[in-house]
Amino acid sequence: MEISQTGAKDMPAAIREATGTTEMKQEEEKRSGERILAGFDTEGGLLIETHSPEETYALGEALGEAAAPGQVYTLTGDLGVGKTVFAQGFARGLGITGTVNSPTFTILQIYEEGRLPLFHFDVYRIGDVEEMEEIGYEDYFYGEGVCLIEWAELVEEILPENRVGVSVAKNPEKGFDYRQIEICRRSERASNCGRTAENLR
Repeated sequence: MEISQTGAKDMPAAIREATGTTEMKQEEEKRSGERILAGFDTEGGLLIETHSPEETYALGEALGEAAAPGQVYTLTGDLGVGKTVFAQGFARGLGITGTVNSPTFTILQIYEEGRLPLFHFDVYRIGDVEEMEEIGYEDYFYGEGVCLIEWAELVEEILPENRVGVSVAKNPEKGFDYRQIEICRRSERASNCGRTAENLR
């Protein structure tokens, strides 16, 4: 993984590529993600480049390990960009070992086997925000579990002010598996979402 940042303090400009066995690389990626999160504050965002599904998974896992009760994570990006891979890593970071897929036809899938409940939304096919009201979304958004919402931009008007935004994008010129992942915090005071990538071009 390659990491750039704006506004955060005491962050390395890049993480050294791990060497050795696949297991060693995965463990190093996991530790790298934890170091990223340790330096990530509300004053800035992170732009992370991954070069394989395994790296994207490891980043999701690191975020899942750091997740706290009541947090909401939004996950945006085009079809086929790797949101499900990220979500699977995120679930694993919460200690969920079962199969995790995007709950496209049910809107919400609940996983309770981890250290915290995971409420995994996929609102891609939602027809109206009222459908979210019908399933009682507020109980999940403001509960004691962790919410991960795919295609969150489609229900922007009901999202909590305080949340963590994760945006995944491809760049075919940099390779088939290349992904640019922006992570930013939104709050009632301010948002740096969308600024990081612009600042780092």
